[in-house]
Amino acid sequence: MPIPTNAYAHVRLTVTDIEKSRAFYDDVFGLPVAFELPADADEETKAQLWFLFGGVIYKLGDSLLGLRPVGADEFVEDRTGLDHVSFAVPSHEALTDAAAMLDTRGVQHGGVKDIGAGYILEFRDPDNIALELFAPKA
Repeated sequence: MPIPTNAYAHVRLTVTDIEKSRAFYDDVFGLPVAFELPADADEETKAQLWFLFGGVIYKLGDSLLGLRPVGADEFVEDRTGLDHVSFAVPSHEALTDAAAMLDTRGVQHGGVKDIGAGYILEFRDPDNIALELFAPKA
């Protein structure tokens, strides 16, 4: 019998520079923080939040998106592990607004594309992790 799953609980991305990545994700997505280690955390709090590994976890709808600092290895989607992360947006208009916002921040992207089932906007984070926004066709 298969395991009865119905959604992702969380995704955690490994990054090389947590400050740089956090600034990017805060600026581009503006997600609320679900878990982070306060700078003045006592030993008990540090023990409770050990699972952060020096990173941060954001609230993303009913799921979580985490960033975890690791070594200096560069992301490559053509090797085993991760191809890209796709975020849902409500409409084609939201994609065009997102493209304009990325332009103002100097974030390169591929423009809004029609892929048949919907529309996508592709771009990359500071570690070259492939990100995508997806809007269904109305």
